[in-house]
Amino acid sequence: MSQETIDRINSLTDNVIIDLQHVTKDYGKGRGIFDISFKIPKGCTFGYCGTNGAGKTTTLRHIMGFLRPDSGKVLVKGLDPYKRGDEIKRSIGYLPGEIAFPPVENGSVFLKSQAELVGLTDMSKAERIINALQLDPTANLKRMSKGMKQKTALVAALMHSPDIILLDEPTTGLDPLMREAFIELIEEEKARGATILMSNHMFDELDETCDYVAFIKDGHIVDIVDMKEIHNRPYRDFTIGFYNEEDAEKAFKEGFEVILRSVPLRKLIIRANSHNADKVIAELAKYEVKQVTEVKYSLEKYFLEHFGGETNGTSAEEK
Repeated sequence: MSQETIDRINSLTDNVIIDLQHVTKDYGKGRGIFDISFKIPKGCTFGYCGTNGAGKTTTLRHIMGFLRPDSGKVLVKGLDPYKRGDEIKRSIGYLPGEIAFPPVENGSVFLKSQAELVGLTDMSKAERIINALQLDPTANLKRMSKGMKQKTALVAALMHSPDIILLDEPTTGLDPLMREAFIELIEEEKARGATILMSNHMFDELDETCDYVAFIKDGHIVDIVDMKEIHNRPYRDFTIGFYNEEDAEKAFKEGFEVILRSVPLRKLIIRANSHNADKVIAELAKYEVKQVTEVKYSLEKYFLEHFGGETNGTSAEEK
């Protein structure tokens, strides 16, 4: 567990936009969230990762002010969202996990009504997001596919450039191309200084966009990861493929830090300090090397190392 990161997050005092302090909501039979604490500073992108039913949606609903905690405190811009939600909701863009549209004719009418609620008169950003997501907003809402509904709700969440963005499983129903478009949109929001909390079980999307990622399991936060530590490890791993076992055996005995060897021995995974990795690779020139490939470290690899290879998605209903 990254206790140092957890302590660093929870000790923040300056520019904190979202602040959860020992929040508990107990639905009984082990369901709910328990003693949840984390702080998100202004401009930070914070990932929230866990299986379905782990408590991600319940946490976001508390931040939106839809739920009141049994104990603990939730603050958004220093205000209690349950008591003073009207004062902060205009500055929040929210994508719920379960999308339910009002009974209006089509997506365009819905987006116009949402714009009126937040006082938005310039729809140019909405049009740009619509184009990026390849959305036809004139379609009947009831006949929209899951993906089209997700795109429509994303436009509504982002079009008014809110200070705070809360996204609950934002790429559900989107194809890989649209997921790439979504990541580009998030990068744009980050660049303008938005504070983003994104619940997601897609490791690669969190890996590409987040500053920190919290793992939640059975309603408890079990780890918070500083993504700088994931992306800037002090060492690098390389897969070395050899044409013959003899060279592989010689390299194995050479003194390289070998963390994995194949059977039959034609492939090694070696570890090198980041500062002298190029020198280590150059030393392999005396062997008949077939390939050298860097093994990229990722959030998913971190998860598998620290949580015993558990999968990160189930068919259970989110609570």
